[in-house]
Amino acid sequence: MTITGTRSTGHRSRTEYAGLFGEYLGPFANCAHFYVGGAKGIDSLALLWLARNTGAGLTVVVPGVVDQQPEEARQAIARVRDRIAEVVQLRAPELNTAAYHARNRWMVDRSSMTIGFPRVGQTQSGTWQTLTYTHDEGKPHLVVPV
Repeated sequence: MTITGTRSTGHRSRTEYAGLFGEYLGPFANCAHFYVGGAKGIDSLALLWLARNTGAGLTVVVPGVVDQQPEEARQAIARVRDRIAEVVQLRAPELNTAAYHARNRWMVDRSSMTIGFPRVGQTQSGTWQTLTYTHDEGKPHLVVPV
C-alpha cells in the first residue's frame, strides 16, 4: 500500500493526524506492507505512526538518497529504523519534480492500493499526481483530505 500526502501539515495537531491514521491506515495494518516516501509532512508522520502502532512491513522510498531529505524526514527514518524493512534510494541525479514523480510511480507500481492525504484546497500537487497515477493504473485509492 502506498501512502502519499501533503508536506504542509502544521494546520492540524499530531493527535488529529494520529486519529486519521488510526481510522484510515489502521484497518490495513495487519495485512499490508506500506510504501512511504521519505519526505517531511504526511510521509514522516505516517511512518512514525505505522512504526509505533502496527506490526506492518514498512519500506521508505526516496528519490535521491536519505541524506538529501529534509531534517524532519531524516530524523523520522532514524527514529524507527529498526522497524523499516527496507530503505530504497532511487539515486536520481537531480531532485526535481520529475524525480519525485518517478519515486511516486515506483511505490504505486509495487502496491495494490494508495491512500492519499492531500491538503484541503490543493488540486495540483505530488499527492494528486500519485492518486491520478494510481487511478490510471486501475488500482483502488482512498482520498482523505487534511
